[in-house]
Amino acid sequence: MFIWLASYPKSGNTLVRSMLAAYFFSEDGIYDFDQIKNIQQFPNIELFKSFGIDQTNEKEVIKNYISIQEKINNKNSVQFFKTHSSLFNINNNAFTDLNNSLAVIYIVRDPRNVVTSWSNHNSLSLDDACNYLIYQNETVGNPNKTYHGTWDVNFRSWKSFKFQKRYLLIKYEDLIYDKKFFLSKILKFIFKFKKSKSLIDNEKLNNVLVSTTFQKMRDLEIKKGFFEAISEKRSGKKKPFFHLGPRNDWRQLLDEKNRVKIESAFGEEMRELGYL
Repeated sequence: MFIWLASYPKSGNTLVRSMLAAYFFSEDGIYDFDQIKNIQQFPNIELFKSFGIDQTNEKEVIKNYISIQEKINNKNSVQFFKTHSSLFNINNNAFTDLNNSLAVIYIVRDPRNVVTSWSNHNSLSLDDACNYLIYQNETVGNPNKTYHGTWDVNFRSWKSFKFQKRYLLIKYEDLIYDKKFFLSKILKFIFKFKKSKSLIDNEKLNNVLVSTTFQKMRDLEIKKGFFEAISEKRSGKKKPFFHLGPRNDWRQLLDEKNRVKIESAFGEEMRELGYL
């Protein structure tokens, strides 16, 4: 059964996946990029290909979301899936259901920092990046076409799991402030859904914390490269995936016009989350 690691793009999903990958897919908790490959993305073009689904046919892909999940679902274990998708229903085709999904860990980040990160990641102006968060529905230029919705729609959609008591909200800012506390909280949440009782391995946990600092992952990218990094449109050179991390501060990077625009568009959700 799946536990979804869901978020709007550039919200800290990679950090959460990295920590969980190091904890669950290594012997000692020391992180390496190869471990994160154990947590697949959904939707995933290669996954649909492997089951003979025409990935160029948008309607066929959406229609088969549930059937693909059913095919790879191991009912006797906890599996992780990363997604930037909203929890949508398109033409009566659901993104997932409770027969396949155990729970969701939703990672959220202040949209004023998301927009500056998205601007850098996609080589967009702040104006264009801001409009993307407010108006754009799908990930453009990504072969794994993802209907993430706008920032607020993405956040609100996954809250439906809250009513099933299968929802954990993690704020990126809290995670950065106290990684040990919030990683422990995430692990305890996951252990609730495992059939065997599990206790946190504190030595392993500490190794995860040390090996997944922003600087450690940035150094690892310089040394080995990171397969999720994208290329500059003009030069074709890989852009650093780990760019600013915790130093991405909208107070220093975001102009007043776009700050006001984001706060006006997402004011209700930002107040709920304590960002305003």
